[in-house]
Amino acid sequence: MPGLSAEQRNQLIERILGAVDPRLIASVRAEFTLPAAAEPPHAARTVVIGGHRAAGKSRLLPLVSALLGRPGLDLDIELEQRTGRSLREWVATDTEGFRAAERALFLSLPPGSCVAVGGGFLSHHPDALEGSYTLLVPISFETYRERLLQDTRRPRLRPGVSLEEELSAIYEQRTLLHRRVPTVGLGEFLRAMSPRSPE
Repeated sequence: MPGLSAEQRNQLIERILGAVDPRLIASVRAEFTLPAAAEPPHAARTVVIGGHRAAGKSRLLPLVSALLGRPGLDLDIELEQRTGRSLREWVATDTEGFRAAERALFLSLPPGSCVAVGGGFLSHHPDALEGSYTLLVPISFETYRERLLQDTRRPRLRPGVSLEEELSAIYEQRTLLHRRVPTVGLGEFLRAMSPRSPE
């Protein structure tokens, strides 16, 4: 990409690979090393970093945006800053209002943005992603479960059932819903951005 040397691009790619769920790194690396050509996202196409809660989307945002040479925006953080509302409280007390606000903010972004969306975005707003280059950040159920059991800051999505039941049900439900959205695998994206790829 413009402004980055091949060495800098390779370093960013390695840092992105290092941020992947350790249980899935082998499959992402395998996808990255495929001989098939991959197309990088067009400059005018919005790049969306999506996937399950706790997949590492916010952690990947600065790395992906640096690789693309575009500023990055975390939709959840931007919503909190613009509204002054805690997402944990907002989701717990007004889920529909939160979903409407995240959709409206996303649709207001200029084309060509690089944005990390919340864990429910792909499930709730698949039509809003039409025309976007959506990167699906992979996470195994085991890692998802471990991270969410340790993270007490995140809102409960189904407080009427045990946390274990909630995690299992949400993971399965959203995995199915994510399949409705045309996505690009992280390994394929990195292959497209690699210095070895044709420009």
